[in-house]
Amino acid sequence: MLRPRRLRMNEGIRSLVRETTLNVNDFIYPLFVVEGENIKKEIETLPGVYHFSVDMLEDEIKEIKDLGIKSIILFGVPESKDEVGSSAYDNEGIVQRAIRKVKEIDKDMFVVTDVCMCQYTSHGHCGILKDKYVDNDETLEYLSKIALSHAVAGADMVAPSDMMDRRIEAMRNTLDDNGFENISIMSYSAKYASAFYGPFRAAANSAPGFGDRKTYQMDPANRLEAVKEVELDLLEGADIVMVKPALAYLDIIREVKDMTNVPVAAYNVSGEYAMIKAAAKAGLVNEKNIILETLTSIKRAGADIIITYHAKEAAKWLKGEI
Repeated sequence: MLRPRRLRMNEGIRSLVRETTLNVNDFIYPLFVVEGENIKKEIETLPGVYHFSVDMLEDEIKEIKDLGIKSIILFGVPESKDEVGSSAYDNEGIVQRAIRKVKEIDKDMFVVTDVCMCQYTSHGHCGILKDKYVDNDETLEYLSKIALSHAVAGADMVAPSDMMDRRIEAMRNTLDDNGFENISIMSYSAKYASAFYGPFRAAANSAPGFGDRKTYQMDPANRLEAVKEVELDLLEGADIVMVKPALAYLDIIREVKDMTNVPVAAYNVSGEYAMIKAAAKAGLVNEKNIILETLTSIKRAGADIIITYHAKEAAKWLKGEI
């Protein structure tokens, strides 16, 4: 008689037949860098996550490395903003200086940079405005300048999150034409206009000054559109494609994984993180178990790479340190 429970009798057999295994090598850890000095300040909307000034990165980078996490993604919070987000492509901008500092601390840390304009523009939108509408093609010029400035500073990979049409092609051409043909691109290919971004927007001071981002981020109801966006990004030269958010879009992660042969990333976003933290603080869930189950579900859905604010604590649990 068939008895599937035979393979669940104890941890020995369960671990032997386990189909999906979570590993610290799966993680990219987000870091927020701000202007100023001697700043390490917990972000109110993201408990356990901090704003760092560039001079305070050393201990954080060393802790990340000691935990076995090999990659970070940088988000900058600038002091100055203008209509075209000029501080985003300034060679002395906050992200550019942070890249150089991280590489000075640990040359082997793999540095990914978010390429977007929202936290750098005075209006909070992800591109150049024309009559309150983001002009797609003019925006590509600025996004390409940002990507190039990150590469010059020493970034290993750029990750455009703006959702403009043809931005992968524009960045790839700019990087190649300037001798950075080995810098890879991880595209936010299927980025939805989600309600799960609120805590991040508070942390990065990147909420739009008016309206919303539904003319460039995807409609949450659409599945086939995600496939089309991924196909276009691959044709334009993306090395890795991403689905964002993760938990409400596990079906999209699986769809993308099944239709492509490049690595698939998923962003376990701020709202997903904050909800778990709030539930754990209220005593409603076992924090360790629910975080590891959540991250495992993202990987089981097909993600090869998980960008997550849980990376440090998950790494400690996976190593058995706590």
